[in-house]
Amino acid sequence: MLRVAPGVKVYLACQPVDMRRGFDGLSADVARILAADPYSGAAFVFRGKRGDYVKILTWDGSGLCLFAKRLEKGRFVWPPIVEGALQLTAAQLALLLEGIDWRRTVAPPQPERPRIA
Repeated sequence: MLRVAPGVKVYLACQPVDMRRGFDGLSADVARILAADPYSGAAFVFRGKRGDYVKILTWDGSGLCLFAKRLEKGRFVWPPIVEGALQLTAAQLALLLEGIDWRRTVAPPQPERPRIA
């Protein structure tokens, strides 16, 4: 199971991609489709056409990492197919990878920073 730290940005590509793509193809998709830097340390999540396979591309500081998961039954819950990406929390990504409907969860608001008097 992949664990993503709470502060890491997670971007979900809404359009399906060719799951034969590897490091270079997906990092090109990050730059071209998502208009983001694949070496930023964020996690970029892609899905296949059938919806039962995801790949996650991320930079760990020394190299690109590519994680994949295929569900044996069912499909991953995905937003409508539109251009661009959605930003998720690490907790929503964990739910998505478990096959749970992450859209029904609501993240609590970020607490305000304490003010020093």
